[in-house]
Amino acid sequence: MRQQSKKKWILPLTGLWMGLTLSAQQNSPRIDRVYDYRPAPGQFINVSPEYGPGDTREDILRKVEELLTGEDGGLVSLGAYGGYIVFGFDHPVVNVPDEPDFRVTGNVFVNAGGGALSESSEPGIVMVARDVNGNGLPDDAWYELAGSEYSHPQTVHSYRITYYRPDENKTPAPDAANPALTDTTYIRWIDSRGGQGYVSANSFHTQPYYPQWEDADSLVFEGARLPDNYRIESGGYLFQAFEWGYADNRPNADAHSAFNIDWAVDADGQPVHLPEIHFIKVYTAVNQYCGWLGETSTEVGGAVDLHPDAVSTAGQSPPAVARTQLVANPVGDRLLIVSPVGQTLQVIGMDGVRRMSFRVESGTVAVPCSSLPQGFHILVAQDRAIKFRKQ
Repeated sequence: MRQQSKKKWILPLTGLWMGLTLSAQQNSPRIDRVYDYRPAPGQFINVSPEYGPGDTREDILRKVEELLTGEDGGLVSLGAYGGYIVFGFDHPVVNVPDEPDFRVTGNVFVNAGGGALSESSEPGIVMVARDVNGNGLPDDAWYELAGSEYSHPQTVHSYRITYYRPDENKTPAPDAANPALTDTTYIRWIDSRGGQGYVSANSFHTQPYYPQWEDADSLVFEGARLPDNYRIESGGYLFQAFEWGYADNRPNADAHSAFNIDWAVDADGQPVHLPEIHFIKVYTAVNQYCGWLGETSTEVGGAVDLHPDAVSTAGQSPPAVARTQLVANPVGDRLLIVSPVGQTLQVIGMDGVRRMSFRVESGTVAVPCSSLPQGFHILVAQDRAIKFRKQ
């Protein structure tokens, strides 16, 4: 999607958990280091940052870090599905109970009609890691922050894609019906589900789309693939935001663009308690191509720690009994629930009428609730009652 210049957001800090104290050191709320940048092919690659002849991977990484940590701010594209970036702060990001912990900034804008949801969402999955081995490098286990589409039936977990270096001298295959598409067989890809296709070239971006600093003739990316989020309306493409939990998905000032470390799940989808994190990874999470707009690519402008002076509880025992959690509130068509035990849950309307009753096992589970009327309800669990709003 074509990038648009955006004002850098300076975000206020959220309220601190009363059980935490403040550190004497003044931590920066903004990221201060980029550890890795490995974009997939795309129409903005080799442009921001600009690739110069002879640039190495280290040169590009330095340019990306200067873009995202400089006072003027900047944006980098992650390219098509799977392209990623890894960054961190000058301090651990603390998991503050019942508070959003950080925000990843992008370049989403709201629709022309001023509606609450974005029409330019290019969602990226966010993962987090702790520096367990203490070497200062992001080489420990990664955990996905489970967003609203984690349990969607069309979300594909353990997805894998391979892109192949193009022959820049081959005869292009333009699209006769769309002159903006100058080569529809430009960069070939195949995936782990038998799919195949191309990253097309267009007339708006004439530089190479394959990362020129990469020596390999193929690039492989793995992760989860979210459902396509575009629709065609009045002859144009609109990119509908998911409810919550993804980068470059909601405007920077939107409350649903913040992330909670308590959303972390392991490879089996089980909740993981992380008292703090040291590294954040973002990758493009949709594999979709939309005519002259090209590939959908997550853009990242950095991140903000929403409580930079909170003190970590790392080394202390986690709570003996975790509480039932409703991960998002308000909710859409699904209740995403984290349950510490197997239990029967009920949804009670404000009129006292029981609307739903269902059994869940321990872990993270998505429960369809499209039949619930809009308005406020109460989720009744063994350990607590949670008031929520159905959109």
